Amino acid sequence: MQDNKRRPRAAAFLVCGALAVTTLAGCGSDDDPWIPTAGPDIAPAARDRIKDGGSVRWAVDAMPKTLNSFQADADPVTSRITGAVLPSMFRLDAQGRPQSDADYLEKAEVIEEEPKQVVLYKLNQKAVWSTGREIGAPDFAAQWRALSGKDSSYWTAHNAGYDRIEKIERGKNDLEVRVTFAKPYADWRALFSPLYPKDVMGTPDSFNDGARRKLKVTAGPFTVDSVDRDAKKVTLERSPRWWGERPKLDKLVLTTVPRAKRATALAAGRLDLADVDAGGAERIAHAARDHGSSGPLGHGPGAALTPAEALRSWAIAHGDDEEAAYDEMAARAKTRKAVRKYAKEQGNLHGYKVRKSFAPAYTQLALNGSQGPLADERVRRAVARALDRNQLAAVALRPLGLPVNTVDNHLALAGQAAYADNSSALGDQDMAEAQALLAEAGWVPGGPVKEKKDKPKTAGGEGDTEDSKRSEDTKHSAHSAHSAGQGDHAASGAYAPKGTAAPAGAAAGALAKDGKPLTLRFVLPSGAGSEQLRAVADRITQMLSGIGVRTDVMKVDDESYFKDHIASGEYDLALYSWPASAYPATDARPIYAKPVPAADGSLTVEQNYTRVGTDHIDQLFDQAIGELDADEENALVRKADARIWAAAGSIPLYQRPQLVAARSDLANAGAFGFQDPHYEDIGYLKKGARGASGPSAPASASAKK
Repeated sequence: MQDNKRRPRAAAFLVCGALAVTTLAGCGSDDDPWIPTAGPDIAPAARDRIKDGGSVRWAVDAMPKTLNSFQADADPVTSRITGAVLPSMFRLDAQGRPQSDADYLEKAEVIEEEPKQVVLYKLNQKAVWSTGREIGAPDFAAQWRALSGKDSSYWTAHNAGYDRIEKIERGKNDLEVRVTFAKPYADWRALFSPLYPKDVMGTPDSFNDGARRKLKVTAGPFTVDSVDRDAKKVTLERSPRWWGERPKLDKLVLTTVPRAKRATALAAGRLDLADVDAGGAERIAHAARDHGSSGPLGHGPGAALTPAEALRSWAIAHGDDEEAAYDEMAARAKTRKAVRKYAKEQGNLHGYKVRKSFAPAYTQLALNGSQGPLADERVRRAVARALDRNQLAAVALRPLGLPVNTVDNHLALAGQAAYADNSSALGDQDMAEAQALLAEAGWVPGGPVKEKKDKPKTAGGEGDTEDSKRSEDTKHSAHSAHSAGQGDHAASGAYAPKGTAAPAGAAAGALAKDGKPLTLRFVLPSGAGSEQLRAVADRITQMLSGIGVRTDVMKVDDESYFKDHIASGEYDLALYSWPASAYPATDARPIYAKPVPAADGSLTVEQNYTRVGTDHIDQLFDQAIGELDADEENALVRKADARIWAAAGSIPLYQRPQLVAARSDLANAGAFGFQDPHYEDIGYLKKGARGASGPSAPASASAKK
């Protein structure tokens, strides 16, 4: 695969479905506005209810590799920092719509469409960099030159939009910026967010290296105080130059804490705000229920011990076998110590609440169409038609108490203007249709199979390959059907009487073609926090067995999952997530663009890791990106989505949940959804104060149909 510089802003947020997890999932009629099932859950409070001072220790996954958002290794932590310390001309609201930021902009609008598109920015006269210099036209011009793609000495990750600009001029003064486009650009609001000072963008050296570890010049409510890579934390402090509403907090401290250790860190009082997995959220829920109770905990270490097991343990500890008694006494002492530690931690956790919503991202089943059986569109469509997406969404969302809704669009989420349910271009679950598609593609049940003596090696020698994880009955059923096709040697009594109907969901006979079985390699991450993905994958394998498709599940380390398998194309099936964007015509195109052959014979896939694309899809994106009429642009985006569904390379399943543990008295922070945080409003409630705006919309609210 060859890298390509035209990368979406969203690429920095590519995640493995359950490794991180907020916004809108809903539906509406043509006449009704979208009604979200879960909006931001941030404990909203008016500023006069929040005390001045204090700091928030906010958990992050890793130290940022760069503070330059336009470099290839920028990540969500980079974005969190720049959101607090740099200007953005437009920020997103709760519905994922760009809204101009009055702290930086008085107005921004298209003032000419013919002969060329011209956008005029009028900047806030109070807006200054931390050096005292006003934010103005020279900064816009420097950023355009750096990101235009014309100077290869700038190591940029993407130039989408900036490459369409013809020139940037000052208006009446430096606070008026005229941007003239060589070609129309529908997503012009995506530009200059964030905006870096000319000190960073002015030279390749300052762009490539200077902004990686330091941001000396900023212009936000906070500024970068320190980046301590030894302590693994970034400290942002209140900016003395900020002209807007004064931040309530003195500091934001972004602290690296692995997700598996966050519940313990919260219990120890080392964090105030942290995304947590389902296990961590459950512990906090238990702590709230158990608070004030004097009885033993019904969860944690030793809670699963049955009375019979407890009696047996006591008997061994007091028995005649001294060695066994000693070992049992030591084990009992260790358990008691763990119980005391756990109980103490639970007592501390009652000071937190779980903010719960949906992420502006969806989990998909990706089908690698570049090789093997899935290179045939009929097989991809068959796999898709075998899936009950509602059931898969329920597996992921119902245990968390979140509303169960599928995502029915690749390019927008419910609540966004471009959203429409285009899944009918592929169709709902239909097992008979799936089997007919496989038969048409030449895959027939009970065909001769040439068994290999040696199991195929996994990509890079990594991971464990195992049979599909099914219920024991389903696994046996699949095995029996496969054996019968080769001359059955199963034990007597394994056959049902003639005429017995197969149970619902029972495995179909294994399929084969040209002596090869239809087996798909299903690659999954193995780390803690990926349990949700693996549960969904388990259900997918059961569904596929119902049409005779076998799966070999390969679990790999989280670090190698994407780089060594997804990006390199070493998989047939995989689960991972893409974030939604307010600018799908720009940001989603590289994800679904048709791969093209490179000079060395490899494929240039951009971010299209399924390797499935068409010229028609590319044309629709190209038309949308140059359409200045918003309604027409959204219509073209919807048409592109319908064609993506029909190509069956990516099957959206559900929006990723987000569970955020927050101090009970922390306001205006939590599960933000699409909404960009208002960093200056985050803070701790005054004693006795409650959120003036009332509670956030509950995550369990139902959608208006």
